[in-house]
Amino acid sequence: MGAPITLYVDSLFLSPYAMSVYVALTEKQLPFEVRPIDLGAGEQRMQPFQCRALTARVPALTHADFNLTESSVIAEYLEEAFPPPEHTALFPSALQERARARQLQAWLRSDLGALRQERPTETVFYGEAGPPLSDDAHAAAAKLIRVASYLVGVGQTTLFDKWCIADTDLAVMLKRLSNDDLPDTLRAYADAQWQRPAVQKWLEHNAAAR
Repeated sequence: MGAPITLYVDSLFLSPYAMSVYVALTEKQLPFEVRPIDLGAGEQRMQPFQCRALTARVPALTHADFNLTESSVIAEYLEEAFPPPEHTALFPSALQERARARQLQAWLRSDLGALRQERPTETVFYGEAGPPLSDDAHAAAAKLIRVASYLVGVGQTTLFDKWCIADTDLAVMLKRLSNDDLPDTLRAYADAQWQRPAVQKWLEHNAAAR
């Protein structure tokens, strides 16, 4: 049996970044324990979590005696610690496709702030419809659609020949626009990602936490 793995997530299962790591672990078919952290109560700033999470954020991963935060970095760590072909690949094998996937992950985490604020993850997981988008959020949505449309063609259910973790990250961002104008091609792509068993398992946790 390998070293134990623990994933710390927000107690409401609303964090798209915690979801990304959860999906990564599940796709790799790794046994792991999920431990919810109550962000509303400030548990992320308390011990013992702070000693396990250098940046005091979720998700946090503990693998044996090693602790790590930041979802995209955790995915890269898992890919190296549990490499393909023994375990499902999280990133494309081709150099340029792998770089593109990481570029997309970095961009989704660092841009589109107005859209994330006005279409928070309650929109994604609870189906809540927000007010009309502000000019800033509308511009962010248009940018997201432009980038996603460049990467996803008609009938395409993954970014590349095979699924990668950037597919999950992009689908979550597109789902923020489920109640807004979203091109049919991108809606179909996001819906296809939503049906992956690993995503469905996260959604079960989310439903149970309500």
